[in-house]
Amino acid sequence: MNIAINCRNLIKGKLEGFGNYSIELIKRICINNPEYTFLLIFDRPFDPSFVFSENCKPIVVPPPTRHPFLNILWARFSLPRILLKYKVDLFWSPDGLCALNTKTPQVITIHDINFEHNPKDSPRLVSWYYRKFYPLFAKSAQHILTVSAYSKQDLSKTYNIENNKITVVHNGVSDLFQPISEGKRLDCQAKYTGEKKYFVFVGSIHPRKNVERLILAFEKFFNKNSDFKLLIVGSNMWSNKKLNIPASIYDEVIFTGHVELQELTEIMASAYAFIYPPYFEGFGMPLIEAMKSGTPVLSSNKTCLPEVAGDAALFFDPFNIDDLLEKMETITGDESVRKGLIEKGFERSKNFSWDQSALKTWKTLERFIKAP
Repeated sequence: MNIAINCRNLIKGKLEGFGNYSIELIKRICINNPEYTFLLIFDRPFDPSFVFSENCKPIVVPPPTRHPFLNILWARFSLPRILLKYKVDLFWSPDGLCALNTKTPQVITIHDINFEHNPKDSPRLVSWYYRKFYPLFAKSAQHILTVSAYSKQDLSKTYNIENNKITVVHNGVSDLFQPISEGKRLDCQAKYTGEKKYFVFVGSIHPRKNVERLILAFEKFFNKNSDFKLLIVGSNMWSNKKLNIPASIYDEVIFTGHVELQELTEIMASAYAFIYPPYFEGFGMPLIEAMKSGTPVLSSNKTCLPEVAGDAALFFDPFNIDDLLEKMETITGDESVRKGLIEKGFERSKNFSWDQSALKTWKTLERFIKAP
């Protein structure tokens, strides 16, 4: 039987968000189910490392979807043609996009719908595309996967979808995230911050990630304690939107851009604390990565983040800079609080496994495979 999977987010050297979710689940599902043929659908030339096993057949379906209008073309014409040509028994899309003219059963993953609540976070055309077409995708699919109970509730309420059409499968965490030796930690500090301790944020630089308020809170913190720097790890999602860095801390905020996974694990494990300030998230994978690395977490208290972090974080109001400042002062001023969060983080991270996520995802997909 032929299972087609949307792999357009598997781009070598640019695995963030959807890409990391996709690769962790797709490779496990393909390897663990050798009796199926998996058609891996790319929208551009692909790296051979993304062909995970002998039962994978990569297919390039143009055009590359770098623009909302090209996404529409893909959904309305390119995908339906391929699904029909290869007599596909099920199509799964890890990023929510699906074919709009097909009889093939489809399961999609919608991670969150921030674009419905905060449309100004994206460029106008992108925002229009999401708000116009994701309700259509949700209606067209036989079933929807999502990554948190919060997102399930939000999807159900916003799109008027029955609860039994949505299944929650939490994200996992890579085993590469783990504590590192003191020597490696000091080497990492020397590389990025000149041996200073640092707070770290990991994620795409997008309005909802709330990085500008994080920087303003750090400015207030730095005025009282200049022994720390702030490391921002991730690429700018909308390159035309620049962050404002106060002159007083211009040299204290370090932007790394995108880094490869191995480098990211060392950065995370070397941080004094991880700070995650988004005002809207579907899951918040870096929370668990920090916990598994032995790095204490300060987290926004909005949307799904309390659900994911549990008791293993100090929470703050992401719209209140002074609240975040207070938590930064707490974590640096009370070592017992910091050690307690590290211990709770280790325990919390055990609840999240890509192996379990892949198994639950596959069990859901199996329910919708078209009978021969």
